[in-house]
Amino acid sequence: MLPGSLVGALVTHLTLRRLGRHETLAAPHGHTLDDFAETAMSPILFVLVPILLLAVWLPGWWVRRTLQRYSEPADRYYGSGAMLARLLLDKHGLTHIVVEESDTGDHYDLEARAVRLSPHTYQQRSLTAITVAAHEVGHALQHAEGYAPLALRERLVRFAVKGQRVGAMMMVVVPVITLITRHPAPGLFFVLAGLLSMGLAAVVHLVTLPTEFDASFRRALPMLERGGYLHPSDQPHARKILEAAALTYVGQSLMALLNIAAWLRFLRR
Repeated sequence: MLPGSLVGALVTHLTLRRLGRHETLAAPHGHTLDDFAETAMSPILFVLVPILLLAVWLPGWWVRRTLQRYSEPADRYYGSGAMLARLLLDKHGLTHIVVEESDTGDHYDLEARAVRLSPHTYQQRSLTAITVAAHEVGHALQHAEGYAPLALRERLVRFAVKGQRVGAMMMVVVPVITLITRHPAPGLFFVLAGLLSMGLAAVVHLVTLPTEFDASFRRALPMLERGGYLHPSDQPHARKILEAAALTYVGQSLMALLNIAAWLRFLRR
């Protein structure tokens, strides 16, 4: 527990900072409040930062491990991921949507109306390949049905790309202007630039989560189970694959929030 005088000093210090004053207040034993804050936060950060980094890293590791585990045997099923995707699309009347092999990873392209699959997913007949292909078809079904969160995500992605470019440009230009003018006012734009770049990424990842869960568990998994495309013993494993894929976005969301927290801490220094 902090001594009463120190609590009062901290409150005063924070109040002055909010008012824009920069006096350095003394804490007990001749240390400044900033020294005290740094000392108090060090043990917390020592424990908290590794936990956050582990929380960000673990989902990605589990995704890679799970997808690799069920990629063998590569010929477990009669048809490849591409064949299953084409079958499911045709079955739902989406004959105009193409299935293409892509080097940019598994995704559904709304503008091109194309299910794009990585070489592994496109060619192989493993449990991972057909499960991932069904997930991407789930996004095509969302698009065909006018699923609102998918449309919102796409608009946010386009806006975020532009916003991040603007933010990156501001973070380069504003410090130069500040040095030339020797005025602190442009610093506000530097703060806004950082929040714009990282905040938009966090929003996109958070909005993506419900879209991914819907494509996986309300569309892909029921299609695979009701259509009898999975071996009965593979059904719980297909669920694990879809859960792992969803966790990718959980990890990305945590990383985006961690970036924002680091930026805010940097600004307070």
